[in-house]
Amino acid sequence: MTPLYRLDHAGFSYGAARVLSEVTIEMPAGCLVALTGPNGAGKSTLLGIMAGLRHPYEGKCLFRGKEVRDWKRDAFARSVSFVPQSLRLEFPFTAEQVVFMGRTPYAGGLFETTADIEAARKAMEMTDVAPFAHRDFRSLSGGERQRVVLASALAQQPEVLLLDEPTTFLDLEHQLSTYRLLRRLAGEGLLVVAVTHDLNLAASYSDRVIALKRGLVEADASPCDALSPDSIRRIFAVDAEWLSRGSGKGWIAYGE
Repeated sequence: MTPLYRLDHAGFSYGAARVLSEVTIEMPAGCLVALTGPNGAGKSTLLGIMAGLRHPYEGKCLFRGKEVRDWKRDAFARSVSFVPQSLRLEFPFTAEQVVFMGRTPYAGGLFETTADIEAARKAMEMTDVAPFAHRDFRSLSGGERQRVVLASALAQQPEVLLLDEPTTFLDLEHQLSTYRLLRRLAGEGLLVVAVTHDLNLAASYSDRVIALKRGLVEADASPCDALSPDSIRRIFAVDAEWLSRGSGKGWIAYGE
């Protein structure tokens, strides 16, 4: 299967601080990839390179066979959508207006088209933000804002969805509904890459787990292999065990 993304010996430094080294991975369409690791492992930096937000990077980062840095911004934005961990807006935009911002790569005039309206409506329904569509974005809770930003990303109708800690501010119900939605989108053909610290969400919903430590890929495999007790001990310095629930899936229990 031809990968949507291919990274070859990719690396990145902030000044003298090297945060990512020799990352070589491929990611195909129709896959939910959980990107995990300790704080400072390089997860957000890797996601930023893929999103075209971190440069100059070392090595290669190819999207559809072309260097990310060589893509025209509007064409890239129609294919790749990025959801940051948090978003601050200083102006009184409504939640609905923020969702419509996701249609910017398609803008051809001053007014929304029928396609824009339908894409925004569908995205708001998928993320359960329609009930507060007309509220000031700044008045929303952290979790509500996060869902609005996800809706904006989905309104782009991308091929790739890159998410940095998408459930950080969400309550349990919306954590689970968000990952169910991501799982469904991957099943429909999107490449979904989500940074997460929640190993049980990664284990339950992802097809693949990539774990970083000190800027290096320490594991890249199915959830049960990448998050085995030995891997968790090596990467996170925590004792853990897998508990089976009889469906081929399981969850992780942590030791003292």
